[in-house]
Amino acid sequence: MPQTLPAGLDLGWPPPPYQAPVAPVVAGNGVRHFDGVTYATTPGYRPRLLDVHVPASDGPVPAVIWIHGGGWLDGDRRYPPPTVPVDLLHGSVLRAGLALISIDYRHSLEAPFPAQLHDVKAAIRYVRQFADTLGVDPERIGVWGESAGGHLAALAGLTRPGSPAGEALEGGVGVRDGHTAVRAVVDWYGVSEIASLLPRPLPPAPPGDEFPDPLAALLGGTPEERRELARTASPVTYADGATPPPFLLIHGTADKLVPYGQSEVLAEALRSAGGEVILQPVEGADHIFLGVPDVTPIVTGSVAFLARHLGA
Repeated sequence: MPQTLPAGLDLGWPPPPYQAPVAPVVAGNGVRHFDGVTYATTPGYRPRLLDVHVPASDGPVPAVIWIHGGGWLDGDRRYPPPTVPVDLLHGSVLRAGLALISIDYRHSLEAPFPAQLHDVKAAIRYVRQFADTLGVDPERIGVWGESAGGHLAALAGLTRPGSPAGEALEGGVGVRDGHTAVRAVVDWYGVSEIASLLPRPLPPAPPGDEFPDPLAALLGGTPEERRELARTASPVTYADGATPPPFLLIHGTADKLVPYGQSEVLAEALRSAGGEVILQPVEGADHIFLGVPDVTPIVTGSVAFLARHLGA
């Protein structure tokens, strides 16, 4: 027999650029969980998803957008680096009265820069668009990232329509209306000035592992083109514009993947622009804070910085 479509089913084309949040799951402690929300779609790519965890509250709460690392080639919104327990990260944010929003973004072999920043900007616009549904304050949003995510968090804090190439860096995926300004940035060991790293060899990979050069994959251009692309993708390029939001930079002094000097360069540029910046070295720590016996003070200090500047 011929099959009929359910009444009211809309098969519009093209598919919508994002999906509205569905009803949250509420835990016994009152924390609301919106899991796997589609905040942006692009034909030919996987949908970009985010998770939202909102503490019990009588009103809207400030929100922190967490951006994972992985060399722009890898990583997952659900998992912080292996040195940082999930319960420590999530629990510290929620206990401070902040909502935690963890996002995925396109990896560099899916699409080169600025696709990753476009996705971060789309997530910020999405949170503002659906702030009432999510229970967050649309004007008290901060960003926090580690490694590649720290680089993207810094860019999200510094780029705006009036900055060099600003309109192009805002992107047009997901929710297209609304501003993407943030109130505070935490950047853990992110790249700040790419050009100086292009000739630098990566630490050797284990035998049998094939891992593309992360910077070459991010920039996606020829060696001749990459110098200009590197400038466009470097947070320091935008640090001398309008007064930046407050920054907390935390970086291991023995980082063999992203040198500590990357955070020093960004800190100096932010200070020169009149910004508030704290540069916190972690003595003897390698990338992802390897070598640190207890990362709890680093996590809780980062949360305290965000809570202070977001008014939690």
